Amino acid sequence: MTTIRPETQQMLDCLQKVAAETLERKRRLGHYAIIWRDGKAVAIGEDAPDNLKA
Repeated sequence: MTTIRPETQQMLDCLQKVAAETLERKRRLGHYAIIWRDGKAVAIGEDAPDNLKA
């Protein structure tokens, strides 16, 4: 098993928090977002382009 150093875990936690906050802000503003799902880039959100929707 690989052990993650505490500093590395703090960086990962920070990046995950920022990503979640950004996706929530885009959702509240009604903007779509591009995410990676099952090895492909997909758009999520009400105004997402049809050719990228999940």
